[in-house]
Amino acid sequence: MGNLFTPKKEIPKTIYTSAGFLIFVLVFGIWSALSYGGIVNPLFLPTPTKVLATAVDLFVNGNILTDIGISFSRVLAGFLIAAIIGIPLGILMGSLRIMEGAFEPIIGFIRYMPASAFIPLLILWIGLGETEKMSVIFLGTFFQLTLMVMDVTKNVQNDLIDVSYTLGAKKGQIFSKVILPASLPGIIDTLRITFGWAWTYLVVAEIVGASSGLGYMIMQASRFLKPDKIIVGILIIGLLGLLTDLLFKAIYRASFSWMRKDGY
Repeated sequence: MGNLFTPKKEIPKTIYTSAGFLIFVLVFGIWSALSYGGIVNPLFLPTPTKVLATAVDLFVNGNILTDIGISFSRVLAGFLIAAIIGIPLGILMGSLRIMEGAFEPIIGFIRYMPASAFIPLLILWIGLGETEKMSVIFLGTFFQLTLMVMDVTKNVQNDLIDVSYTLGAKKGQIFSKVILPASLPGIIDTLRITFGWAWTYLVVAEIVGASSGLGYMIMQASRFLKPDKIIVGILIIGLLGLLTDLLFKAIYRASFSWMRKDGY
């Protein structure tokens, strides 16, 4: 037990898992106390029972599964485009000083601009179709993803590269045989984190011109003062994000079993 509050020390898996579970129980307990106890008006905070009943009704009688599928496809498409462009660019920026000098200033500048601010321009440029919604998610993840991949690549030890040159490796082989394999664990972790960010931009992407999706459902519920439906939508997005996070962790463990990764 002495290791629980000792920096960088391992703890038993059961304690690690129990700590996270207890926090969920604590949050649920606070929610229950505030709602069932009448401390907060039900118009602003419905009870867990009401939220559960609404969720069941949406799954049985509503189009929630269709909305989930549509939202997931938008998030996935926007994120995949960001990854397809951002990973190679980030690797080049982390490996070649000329690429870092060329792209890091402009990417560092744009990443501070909120993706939602681009929505009026995107509507003018490409309309209100699916491309506009995927573009918002792309803008919300691409710049951070690229810079994070660059940092991962820059952390590859120079000794590995020097030894490879000594053994006769060509420049192309340095990228394919040294830099990429050494960076891959960090890149997978970066994808896990930025995919979570992609989910946070979903409601923003579906706030204008959408007629389906979880974000659209949340906004419609807000207009008609249905907080139970809003919470259901938020919880579903959170669960989907958690599932994708667990998937990336499983891929990490399966692909890099030789590395110790906290979080089991």
